[in-house]
Amino acid sequence: MTTTAGVAAPQDGDRPRLLLVEDDPDLSSMLARLLFESGYLVDVARDGQRGLHLGLSGRHAVLVVDRGLPAVEGVELIRRLRHNGITTPTLVLTAWGTIEDRVEGLDAGADDYLAKPFEVAELLARLRALRRRHLEVVDSLQLGARTLKVTERRVVGRGQNDVELSTRECQLLEVLARSPTRTFERDELLRQVFGTVDTPGSVDTYVHYLRRKLGRGAIRTVRGKGYRMGSV
Repeated sequence: MTTTAGVAAPQDGDRPRLLLVEDDPDLSSMLARLLFESGYLVDVARDGQRGLHLGLSGRHAVLVVDRGLPAVEGVELIRRLRHNGITTPTLVLTAWGTIEDRVEGLDAGADDYLAKPFEVAELLARLRALRRRHLEVVDSLQLGARTLKVTERRVVGRGQNDVELSTRECQLLEVLARSPTRTFERDELLRQVFGTVDTPGSVDTYVHYLRRKLGRGAIRTVRGKGYRMGSV
């Protein structure tokens, strides 16, 4: 199990990574332990600001977010993640369980809403369902007349040769294709795709690689702002 200060051990690499944003220390410790025992690699954030920072990494398979968090409220946290192109399936787990609370959370971008008190078996079942639906949706992304097959790292199109992509090329194209009308700043793409080990120049390099494989119009440069999806 990892926390906000931890890094996954190599042997845990095949576990789906889950971000738990919960400010109650006893509940977060109990949930983190149960989730780890159920096959997840768990990162824990005890306030909304830390949860936002970790969530923006885009490295999690699913998020579990409380409401009434310090620093950034849970619904606002989800709203900011969605605004920044993070589509990770998200479950709100909270004592705020009125119809109005549920509607607010779902309208902000949450995929599911579970009120406390809850049964652990139901929480785990809902997480499995969220991941299953998400994987079914995200495997293929339309790029105009062509299709990005995410898990296969290929761009396919009728009457055209398939284009094989590297892992980083596929990740960068996937981020752009999920929000095709949005312009992404270089720093944002760097954070979502490359992490902290690379420099902003890495984004430009991989944009060049993708243009070379898919055509110069595949990714548009928005002067002074960054990049957005073009036409493939």
